Amino acid sequence: MNTPLLDQIQTPADLKRLPESELGPLCEEIRAFLIESISQTGGHLASNLGVVELTVALHRVFHSPEDQLVFDVGHQCYTHKLLTGRKKDFARLRKTGGISGFPKPHESPHDAFLAGHASTSISAAYGIACANRLQGRKDYTIALIGDGALTGGEAYEAMNNAGRSKTRLVVILNHNDMSISKNVGAFARYLSSMRSRPAYLRFKRGVDILLKHIPLLGKMMKSWLERSKSLMKSILYPSTYFEEMGFYYLGPINGHDLSELTRTLSRAKELGAPVVIQVETVKGKGYPFAEENPGAYHATAGFDILNGGDNVTMSDCYSNQAGMELTRLAAEDKRICAITAAMKYGTGLHLFNAAHRERFFDVGIAEEHAVTFAGGLAARGMRPVFCVYSSFLQRGYDQVIHDLAIDQKPVLLCVDRAGLVGEDGETHQGLFDAGFLSSIPHVTVYSPEGYGELRLCLEQALKRETGVAAVRYPRGADKHTHSLPASLDYTLCPGSPEMLVISYGRLFSHCWDARKQIEQESFAPSLLKLTRIAPLDEEAVAAASAYPVILFAEEGMASGGIGEQFAARLLERGWKGHYRLQAVRDQFVPQGDVSDLMQKLGLDSGSIAEIIRQEMKRS
Repeated sequence: MNTPLLDQIQTPADLKRLPESELGPLCEEIRAFLIESISQTGGHLASNLGVVELTVALHRVFHSPEDQLVFDVGHQCYTHKLLTGRKKDFARLRKTGGISGFPKPHESPHDAFLAGHASTSISAAYGIACANRLQGRKDYTIALIGDGALTGGEAYEAMNNAGRSKTRLVVILNHNDMSISKNVGAFARYLSSMRSRPAYLRFKRGVDILLKHIPLLGKMMKSWLERSKSLMKSILYPSTYFEEMGFYYLGPINGHDLSELTRTLSRAKELGAPVVIQVETVKGKGYPFAEENPGAYHATAGFDILNGGDNVTMSDCYSNQAGMELTRLAAEDKRICAITAAMKYGTGLHLFNAAHRERFFDVGIAEEHAVTFAGGLAARGMRPVFCVYSSFLQRGYDQVIHDLAIDQKPVLLCVDRAGLVGEDGETHQGLFDAGFLSSIPHVTVYSPEGYGELRLCLEQALKRETGVAAVRYPRGADKHTHSLPASLDYTLCPGSPEMLVISYGRLFSHCWDARKQIEQESFAPSLLKLTRIAPLDEEAVAAASAYPVILFAEEGMASGGIGEQFAARLLERGWKGHYRLQAVRDQFVPQGDVSDLMQKLGLDSGSIAEIIRQEMKRS
């Protein structure tokens, strides 16, 4: 598409050379480019459309990469990437070998800090700002955080620590959903506008200097004025929350008004101290479908621009199947409650919310709280279900141990996006949950293959009267290729007595397909499918011990994973055969199509078939 202004910008320095009159048209070009590009590649749309003017203003006022911009979550960094010379790479956004949908320091010096999880930007930016101060640098550090991420406890811990520091830290609070304070109205807007004017700041500094030089009475008068000011602000302008932590506060301001943004950011630079600027933006701005339903356009596959939502939602997926089954079970058992950490649609719980609103809880981006909150519900006889992405559950690991497992609370963890998720890359791959959950005593972990097994495992898990249960399932749709009956424990498919191939979850279908490929060569190994992966079924281990060669294929980390645990159990039984574990070893898996990543990791059916051939020749 034609983007003459955007094509002129390879670095933020090019942006500074544009006349102010061309900034509005530039923002229009950026929005049109984002809509066109993301409709082809997929990606995060609504959040990026909402911060176009804000990102342009930040790069006009500050000097990247010397001044460092730290994104929270990071999925709203597309305009930043466009302004730092990566427009040509957007055709490969989130693809194998392409650019990431999140900031990555190794990708560009303008990406200050890796971001993929929420509520981290202020902590990271404060660390950078302190390092600058210790090194005698005068650079600014800017943390961009949304009001959703501000529900996470780490953000408050960081603000409490950073507010009274002597650092050049600017926190941009991108407010695009719920109001932080219901009392912020027209008068507060007027006061915030007045307080961000240069004349106000000069007058305030002048009064401070004057009072310091008045003998005896100066300190008394200054103290009286500050107390009076605090009282009036508490009555008229209830935005002192950040100021109580030691920050200057500017805002709220219109996040789509370039002049107001530039003026306020410039005032923040003059202060030279920790500042919070509240910016109000519209998620999805410029694309009506995304403005009307920003949740559906948070992360999209490719879509038809003219028809909008036609290709956005995906009803045939594990998430929605889990949501439907939980909704059905909750109709039969009034004790069942559902919890999400700001991912109602992503985890399929919008279905539960519609049917059982009083038993649905969205706690915001607060996974640690969600786990302990579930424990509290269970302590009073309820049956809570926490639906959460695998990579986000990592934040609640301590709580699963201390607040659920030790006292064997009957809580169900629905671990969504288990295994490779593809385009979101290292920060979102669900490769650790099988290992860390199976290491905790009194936690039962199911990894179903297919919708039928998923429903069976959910029902069984909710029947438990004690102990934590987890049901883990992948992103996307059920694509298994066999008609084996659903199982809660394990399924043995006899074949050659010389070799056994073991797997679990959706990867078992790759093993099944691999066997079909080599059946034409007059050899078909036996297959063992694990549905309950923790604790391991001793009968399954005993059955496996009869085979001299075993291949365990796992869509997870080799270190500490189920394959290692299975091998240890075999050795305890005195097994002396040959064992090969095919899993992810010593790496974080970058973004890419899941099929490409499976092939690179040797976990697709073709790779598994070749490994089977190698092992049989070796034996």
